Amino acid sequence: MTFPTELGILTCLMILAASLWIPYIVGVNRYEVAGAEDPFVRPTALDQFPAWVHRAHRAHLNLLEQALPFSVLVLILQSLDGFTALTYWTAIAFFWVRVLHAAGMISGIARMPIRPVLFMTGWVCV
Repeated sequence: MTFPTELGILTCLMILAASLWIPYIVGVNRYEVAGAEDPFVRPTALDQFPAWVHRAHRAHLNLLEQALPFSVLVLILQSLDGFTALTYWTAIAFFWVRVLHAAGMISGIARMPIRPVLFMTGWVCV
C-alpha cells in the first residue's frame, strides 16, 4: 500500500497547525505589559502587544479555519479512494498557500490585496 501525497500534505499541514502557536507565544512572553492583570487569570488584550503578535494569533486562527474542512475532505476522499491528479495538485497548492499566508501575515509583508488573495486561493483549493 502506498501513502498518497494528499495524506502526506495533510500530515505536514497538521504539523504546521500544531506549531503555528509558537510565534504568538514567543511574542506574548517577550513583551511584558505594564500594569496588566495576571495573564493566567485573564489574558492581556492583543492590542497591548506589537502588531506582529496580533497577526501571529490571526495567522494561526486563519489556518485552523481552512485546515479543518481541508482535512475532513481529504479523509473522505481517502475513504472513497477518490484521489486524482486534481486532488494531488490542489493539496500541494493548498499547503504552500497556507505557508505563504502564515509567513506573510506574521511578517506583515502580505498586505492588501496579497493576504486576501492567498486566503481565497486556499478556499478555492478546499
